[in-house]
Amino acid sequence: MAFGIRELSKKLAQIRLKLHVKNIFILGKAHDEGLITNTRETVDWLLTKDPGYKVYVEHTLEDNKIFDTKGLLQKNPSYEGRLKFWTNELCEQKPQTFDIVLALGGDGTVLYSSWLFQRVVPPVLAFSLGSLGFLTKFDYDLYPQTLSRAFEEGITVNLRLRFEATVMRSQTRDNEDQSDLVEQLIGEEAEDHHTHRPDGTYNILNEVVVDRGPNPTMSSIELFGDDEHFTTVQADGICVSTPTGSTAYNLAAGGSLCHPDNPVILVTAICAHTLSFRPIILPDTIVLRCGVPYDARTSSWASFDGRERVELKPGDYVTISASRFPFPCVLPMNKRKTDWINSISRTLQWNSRDKPKAQGRK
Repeated sequence: MAFGIRELSKKLAQIRLKLHVKNIFILGKAHDEGLITNTRETVDWLLTKDPGYKVYVEHTLEDNKIFDTKGLLQKNPSYEGRLKFWTNELCEQKPQTFDIVLALGGDGTVLYSSWLFQRVVPPVLAFSLGSLGFLTKFDYDLYPQTLSRAFEEGITVNLRLRFEATVMRSQTRDNEDQSDLVEQLIGEEAEDHHTHRPDGTYNILNEVVVDRGPNPTMSSIELFGDDEHFTTVQADGICVSTPTGSTAYNLAAGGSLCHPDNPVILVTAICAHTLSFRPIILPDTIVLRCGVPYDARTSSWASFDGRERVELKPGDYVTISASRFPFPCVLPMNKRKTDWINSISRTLQWNSRDKPKAQGRK
């Protein structure tokens, strides 16, 4: 599956997809007054441009005074029936309704679009209205030109790797005092499918983090790759990142920068107890499991793209693998090859320094 997605991504990067756009999904921060104004402006422009467009905005804007749905409909009666409102349930149950997603904001808004569309994701065209721009590729001030060109000439899409993470709950915690997580996952008890049960699956774009949470002591985490026990992690936590997430928590924890086209999994310890625990990069064909040993002194906590934080009690673990549902990100047509290097140079000031003075000058 991972190889198939990789090959598809390579092919898509070389072609221009012609869209037949009818249903447009707009995502912005519904509680940011400035972004609500931007959303209204974009909706007005789209509905005026083509009478065949249907534009969906968040349902909380229907009664928002700044968005002013009533005033927008009074301005042009033809908008009636074409201005619609989406809910989380609609995104989950009928993602195929939408032809394209327009994200207005920063990288967090793009991450939220990944969270909304947990399975099939429409192509996401992200306009920069935030502070950073690793995922927001387009200048909002040029949105009329950008959207006109995209809808008329087509788009180029990059499939970003996402992880599928499943929480597995121990079913033997209460009645087996001598349970061993290593034995249950790769040892003699590995064939017993009744030791654990699934308890929620998440598709994530940035990272899965397992950490100590509110506990004052560090976490103890068992790390497995396929059918091998890698190591026992003694640290504040562990960050398992996609290439897209390499510039987020992974980077702050001391992990490597990684181009998003690389088919890899980045594993970085958070404040490890041993200085020899260096970050490691693994192929995306590996299935990782991060678990809390039965003899751990405290629970750990798992979060998925910074959301849905859940407690992992002794015996629980999280399984992490390449997702069947990648994240399609629309790329600028004129700078596809240099886009990522430009973004880290712009946002991180990567390898930026003052030039040395010429020899002989003071």
